[in-house]
Amino acid sequence: MFAGTLTKTTDTANAVYTGMIHSSRFDIAIQLETRPKMSERSPDFDVTAVNKSGRKVRIGTAWNETGNTTGNPYLSMQLDVGLGPFRVNAVQSKEAREAQTDQFEIIPLVSNGTMKSGSISGELTAMDADNAFTGYIANMMFDLEFMLIENGYKTEETHPDYRIEVSSPKGTPIRVGSAWMAKSVRTGNEYVSLLINTPDGDLRVNAVQNEEQRGGQTFSIIPFVDNGEREQGEGAGLSLVA
Repeated sequence: MFAGTLTKTTDTANAVYTGMIHSSRFDIAIQLETRPKMSERSPDFDVTAVNKSGRKVRIGTAWNETGNTTGNPYLSMQLDVGLGPFRVNAVQSKEAREAQTDQFEIIPLVSNGTMKSGSISGELTAMDADNAFTGYIANMMFDLEFMLIENGYKTEETHPDYRIEVSSPKGTPIRVGSAWMAKSVRTGNEYVSLLINTPDGDLRVNAVQNEEQRGGQTFSIIPFVDNGEREQGEGAGLSLVA
């Protein structure tokens, strides 16, 4: 559950990029500083931050990368702030690239596997404006209130229709997953397929409507069950460009 922003600084600055990274537990200011490359695949940058004692510490490394399908440049980062290593990418939206800005958005890359949904409760409600949803998902171990925000990075059919966001302690939106509008091949009913990133792995759930809810704005979140049926419009995982 990570999000953030990066801004490219002047070429002569010690920090090539500055920004923030957020989770539901912290908000940390970071810098990307150029480091000597030992090989072609060695990191291009050290990622640094200032700890509570005021000391600058290295919390990770970053690489300049190029998308295989899009050809767009992005930054791949591996970070560790004391909770174990995690991977994120810093990418630009289509609008940011067209405007030639130096602004990047930090998004999660992959998680550490798929967790079983088990006993899950939750609800999703369509909002009247902005093509968005609000909802919650909970079990005995966690309770998340979230929003589904339309995915402005969607350029292919398999890309998510929405990104799932929660808030950091300071109120910064954090992307924790993806969602797809889908239609059951068997029943023809529309539903929402959600993939939520947790520290224990990717959690797959569906938001469906029962007979009483159908045609309204409220969906019930239920565990995902793989019955071998391929459903239309459903994505396979967290997308790099989402």
